[in-house]
Amino acid sequence: MNSTSRRKAVLLFVPLLLTWFASEIVSSGQPPLPNPVLYFIGQEPVTVRGKALIRYSFNVANFDAYPNELFAAAPELPPCGTNTKSARTWVDIFDQSGKRLNGFCALGKGSDLNGVWFVLDEDVIPPSWIYIELNDRKTNTKYKSNLADTTL
Repeated sequence: MNSTSRRKAVLLFVPLLLTWFASEIVSSGQPPLPNPVLYFIGQEPVTVRGKALIRYSFNVANFDAYPNELFAAAPELPPCGTNTKSARTWVDIFDQSGKRLNGFCALGKGSDLNGVWFVLDEDVIPPSWIYIELNDRKTNTKYKSNLADTTL
């Protein structure tokens, strides 16, 4: 094999080798986390500072797919108000049009995804559907749930 043929072979072989290494790195990494599967568990009247409200509560069916390390305190990340040890992953609740209804910045473990909630004045009709987003602030990854009904 002459030097021109060797050079062509190397030029063809190197990209193939790099592609193989890249696929090995990707395939050996952690599988991506699933999107949360949100469902309505109920509503209850609550009174806060003398004001009558309705709390709408939800669970995440696949909460156990989210490792507790996602909810560990992350003092190296920006604080949540005055909470300088807020969680790595924050959870926000939105109505179907994208209006934010509530947020949680200090959940401590994956099972705390059960019982997320928002409140409305007792005379306000709730949105028909809501969803949550988990925002992993360390990796800048968001996980968006399904639309969940707000009635049983």
